[in-house]
Amino acid sequence: MALIKKVRGFSPAIGSNCYLSENATIIGDVVVGDHCSIWFNAVLRGDVNSIRIGDHVNIQDGAVLHTLYQKSVIEVGNYVTIAHNAVVHGAKIADNVLIGIGAVILDHTEIGENSIIAAGAVVLSGTKVTPGSVYAGNPAKRIRDIRPEESAGMIQRIAENYSMYASWYKDQE
Repeated sequence: MALIKKVRGFSPAIGSNCYLSENATIIGDVVVGDHCSIWFNAVLRGDVNSIRIGDHVNIQDGAVLHTLYQKSVIEVGNYVTIAHNAVVHGAKIADNVLIGIGAVILDHTEIGENSIIAAGAVVLSGTKVTPGSVYAGNPAKRIRDIRPEESAGMIQRIAENYSMYASWYKDQE
């Protein structure tokens, strides 16, 4: 079972039909929606401010979500993928977003819906990512519109695939 820890009077709240890997860590003021999966070694640290996760979100292996004390929060929409080893620090992520492997999203960033943040991108504090865009690089810049094959439907399918993967693990419990 995941490490779920109360801190400063806040206990994490987990929605229905979620999968939490055995070594995922969820601390403090964290609310996770329905049909989500939090994978191996992922950390959601709501110790200094709030983290709100929508429905059908997958937070993959080694990802870290954290905030600034009294200065930033995390809001994640629905059908969002936060890939392996990504870091989200005090940002707002709209619906249907793919955060690539090893990407870093810094405080007060807003990621518009139907967007892709490329693997390894570093999105600097305060950046407003245009909806329907692909951002890449360090620092991340808008490189193009998402293509039809990268549409919200594809992003949603990735999230749904992670629900299927989670079911394989839940079946073993």
